[in-house]
Amino acid sequence: MNTYLQIHPDDNVLVALQDLPGGTNIQFNGTSLALVKDVPAKHKFMLTDLREGDPIVMYGVLVGKATEPINKGEIITTSNVRHEANAFHEKDASIQWKAPDVSRWKNRTFMGYPRKDGQVGTRNYWLVIPMVFCENRNVGVIKTAFEKGLGFAPPEAYNEQVNDLVNLYRNGNIDAIKTYQPVTVTETITRKNSVFQNIDGIKFLTHEGGCGGTRQDAEALCALLAGYIHHSNVAGATILSLGCQHAQVSLLQHALKKLNPSFDKPLLVFEQQKSKSEFDMLSAAIRETFLALVEANKLERQPTPLSKLVIGLECGGSDGFSGISANPAVGHTSDLLVALGGTSILSEFPELCGVEQELINRCVSENASEKFIRIMRAYESQAESVGSGFYMNPSPGNIKDGLITDAIKSAGAAKKGGTSPVVDVLDYTEYVTKPGLNLLCTPGNDVESTSAEVGSGANIVLFTTGLGTPTGNPIAPVVKLATNTRLAQRMPDIIDINTGAIISGEKSIAEMGEEILEFVISAASGEISTKAEQLHQDDFIPWKRGVSL
Repeated sequence: MNTYLQIHPDDNVLVALQDLPGGTNIQFNGTSLALVKDVPAKHKFMLTDLREGDPIVMYGVLVGKATEPINKGEIITTSNVRHEANAFHEKDASIQWKAPDVSRWKNRTFMGYPRKDGQVGTRNYWLVIPMVFCENRNVGVIKTAFEKGLGFAPPEAYNEQVNDLVNLYRNGNIDAIKTYQPVTVTETITRKNSVFQNIDGIKFLTHEGGCGGTRQDAEALCALLAGYIHHSNVAGATILSLGCQHAQVSLLQHALKKLNPSFDKPLLVFEQQKSKSEFDMLSAAIRETFLALVEANKLERQPTPLSKLVIGLECGGSDGFSGISANPAVGHTSDLLVALGGTSILSEFPELCGVEQELINRCVSENASEKFIRIMRAYESQAESVGSGFYMNPSPGNIKDGLITDAIKSAGAAKKGGTSPVVDVLDYTEYVTKPGLNLLCTPGNDVESTSAEVGSGANIVLFTTGLGTPTGNPIAPVVKLATNTRLAQRMPDIIDINTGAIISGEKSIAEMGEEILEFVISAASGEISTKAEQLHQDDFIPWKRGVSL
């Protein structure tokens, strides 16, 4: 196994692939240097001497500048490097794309749920949604009733633990409580219910919006909720409205018609301020929802071309290996799917800082490139107006594990988008309509971004993580990919795929990307439930278009 790596021929830093002690002699391309201090795995050290203000180049792009002289063999840190990124401008080149060989998947299919509008789902869910936070409690009542009644509720292992502790306490066994060891949950939490064999679950999208914010907040919320109802993985929805909130049902209906003028999915609306009583409203909602489930259960999976897959490309808890292993592997999967006529969505605009020009030049149209420029500049300007900026994106966990500037993080994060042309640029809540690679404006926040990708049509999400992030989504399977073997072994309950074999040199990026596609096909067909699904990790956070990095 190599102990260090130069990612791009133009880079003036090397990445430590394992912990390297100070004094280690490094031989690289005719250059000899000794490490000044210990360099932990995932961190970078200089190939050349730098003066204050000299550029740091990684992934072939500017990712920072030295704030003081840095000797070759010295680790770069937040104390001797500051964020710096290349400026971007109008499209000035066209990139010729060589699509990967996809002959082995040409006649492959997945088992999907066909919808009348031509979309095909990887799951078949019913949604229950509040128009305003005032109805969250009522949604919770329906959730408890249906999950227990239909068998969708997770195992009660944790309830049993509390019962055990209560019994020990009542018997005066305090010492036994201190040493109590619960039985590990081994049961697969996501399982078919015995009533509706073709329904994967009822999902409940509670949120804290709908009123009290701006009218624009309400409109954005309705647009996002409309994307979920219109989604290929959804059979229909039950809507609970208070009645007086900003997020009126009429706004939601308008957003649905905008997505599909012929929208005809079942939409059951119940307004509390027009009901005789809360009990009457909830009873009616439960009865009508049950009848709708009977109809939704008639839909069955059918063989479907891979071109109907729409994958979201996401990362969270990133580390110094993200841009070397999991992200480029996912990027290759994206390229494979695009070559097969499918669709992928790359989001997290604050994490595209420094690689904008490459993406601009990959846009197939001037309209797309100009829209990307406009959105990126507006987003950065909004962040700067409140004393922030994209340079503040890396989290303490990112920095600790080698991502010390936003440009370093961004250059690695962009690898999830592979090398294919950018066919469209979408603003927040816009729904994908063009096969190929799409750019979607979202924050870098894991859940806000994942929620947005699914709201824009992703029917499966590939989520890379170097530190371990349990993010999931209510209606789309989220496949979690570890960037390193140590994480995969430490957190097997949340990791689906380990890409650490790329770091060890056991597998190539292309080989891992192909393995990921095979996993996607199985997960999309319902043959595999992801770890996030098994844990009922149903994360959903609308973005209020404020400054969120």
